[in-house]
Amino acid sequence: MTAYAGDGEGFAVTNPFSLVDVHNEWDPLEEVIIGTATGARVPIPDKGLFTLEYPEYGTVDKIPSGPYARHIVEETEHELSMLCDELTKIGVKVRRPEARDHAAKLATPDWQTDGFYDYCPRDVFLTVGRTVIETPMVLRSRFLEPFAYKNMLLEFFESGARWISAPKPRLGDDMYDMDAEPGRRLGNLEPAFDAANVMRCGTDLLYLVSDSGNELGWKWLQSALGDTYTVHPCRDIYTGTHIDTTIVPLRPGLVLLNPERVNDNNMPDYLRGWDHLWCPEMTETEYAGEYPYGSPWVGMNLLVIREDLVVADERQPALLRALEKHGINVLPMRLTHARTLGGSFHCVSLDIRRTGTLETYR
Repeated sequence: MTAYAGDGEGFAVTNPFSLVDVHNEWDPLEEVIIGTATGARVPIPDKGLFTLEYPEYGTVDKIPSGPYARHIVEETEHELSMLCDELTKIGVKVRRPEARDHAAKLATPDWQTDGFYDYCPRDVFLTVGRTVIETPMVLRSRFLEPFAYKNMLLEFFESGARWISAPKPRLGDDMYDMDAEPGRRLGNLEPAFDAANVMRCGTDLLYLVSDSGNELGWKWLQSALGDTYTVHPCRDIYTGTHIDTTIVPLRPGLVLLNPERVNDNNMPDYLRGWDHLWCPEMTETEYAGEYPYGSPWVGMNLLVIREDLVVADERQPALLRALEKHGINVLPMRLTHARTLGGSFHCVSLDIRRTGTLETYR
């Protein structure tokens, strides 16, 4: 691996101080945003929501729209608060988004919807070096989700961080194809991707091409980051939402992989020389409603605190043992309703600052 030495004009070299400063998934965590379940709801039905997130319900009108049950929200908020407390105890600064009314309507000339939640800041922003990027999210109901973090963004900007936003996608009905096979349902008419489709490994980033991130999104991100970085498109690995239940870098040269999705044929070339920790079979966990919003593999959705410590689901003993065999200690916690809300510890967090420098891990 080599440290990046820029000439002052590259994307990675900006202001000498910035509250935002993170280069990978494993450097020691200094500051993080943890989401909130307050006000969480399933948005009103629309073509995009059905096509990308709820096709198992058969028709658009059967989407279970409305607020999540009170006990789900309250239990999740309690567990998120416990997570915040544990992170604070080990010296990590924690921020939380402001409460918002997700029942409020929002509209463009093409559509109208209500909101979703602020549970998963990982989906909304991508932090790369000293830059925070608002990504062009694929669901209409999340169009204005960055507003929950506006005061933080202003503070980051004033500290010296670079703050940019991808072009807002139109998200017209022609962007969603209900009849396409999984992984092809999100159109390629304009850049669209959730930030959680990306994993950072220094000067290399992995970008999942799927129903939550299209080819134009990959091209836009590479263009925005410039020559300092290489964004590797990961195709035909996982058709669904986000990369962090499929590929989880743990430290330089070691990656946790989902054995149901990753194999020798579709392994990203960038990872072929790494050591592969194949995730053990997940212990089945509970969910509310007719169908889960997250698969059992949300159990491998963990937050790396540093190379030898992660936050992971206490209900996954086989995974915890596997991590410990590789010299990684575990802070065991739980998000009881992770499969109902669609996210666990990596999803509900956004690392703002880690101790480290930009390096190349090849």
